[in-house]
Amino acid sequence: MALRKFKPVTPGQRNKLISAFDEITCSVPEKSLLSYKKRTGGRNNTGKMTMRYIGGGHKKMYRIIDFLRNKDNMTATVKTVEYDPNRSARIALVAYEDGEKRYIIAPKDIKVGQKIVSGPGIAPEIGNCLPLSDMPLGTMIHNIELVPGQGAAMARSAGCYAQLVAKEGNHAILKLPSGETRMVLIACRATVGVVSNPDHNLESDGKAGRTRWQGRRPRNRGVVMNPVDHPMGGGEGRASGGLPRSRKGLPAKGYKTRNPKKTSKKFIIEKRKK
Repeated sequence: MALRKFKPVTPGQRNKLISAFDEITCSVPEKSLLSYKKRTGGRNNTGKMTMRYIGGGHKKMYRIIDFLRNKDNMTATVKTVEYDPNRSARIALVAYEDGEKRYIIAPKDIKVGQKIVSGPGIAPEIGNCLPLSDMPLGTMIHNIELVPGQGAAMARSAGCYAQLVAKEGNHAILKLPSGETRMVLIACRATVGVVSNPDHNLESDGKAGRTRWQGRRPRNRGVVMNPVDHPMGGGEGRASGGLPRSRKGLPAKGYKTRNPKKTSKKFIIEKRKK
């Protein structure tokens, strides 16, 4: 999972730094696990733009990912490791003993031909999915459920992992990628290992065109707009715009947006690092 630098024969390649894709073993996705992904361009059903800076981009098909891992005590073999345009992590195609194929989020260092299994009471090895109650302390995990049977909700993007720190009664204490420490029900499942493609945060597009290919349009600052368009717009010359805020007037720096009455607040032991 190395990064690839380019000889700067063009301005766009001078600062370009992308994945070498050396872990990819297949370039054609499994057709039975694809579905169409409709694009809105940021418009609602009447054609009005409700989300700015969205539009264009290459066509994509959605890969149906198995976040439940509910096929218990049945061994699956890793067939391919593939690129997924819808997420930063790599995905792996696994085939179960009964012939069914599914996509999973590929853990780091998973190999083609490797056997994985899910369910209670199995060995905590890379790629295996089991309840937190069956995992030893200190295990690096990803694809963590918040509600038993709901499917993976946390630590799913490239290079992410959480650590199982302690177990207290019906809850396990996890240290999350953000630095937050929180309690999760011990019956929730997680997958052992770190998510693949850990060098994703070091990549550099090198030119604006690569961002356009991903469906993101240019984003301009509020201070360069007119007063009718943004609270920080207007003024003579290059006015700083006063206090940084969003288009709707909400403060942008240091303003806590999380609802203090949220039900899950009681499960958070230590807040995430600022």
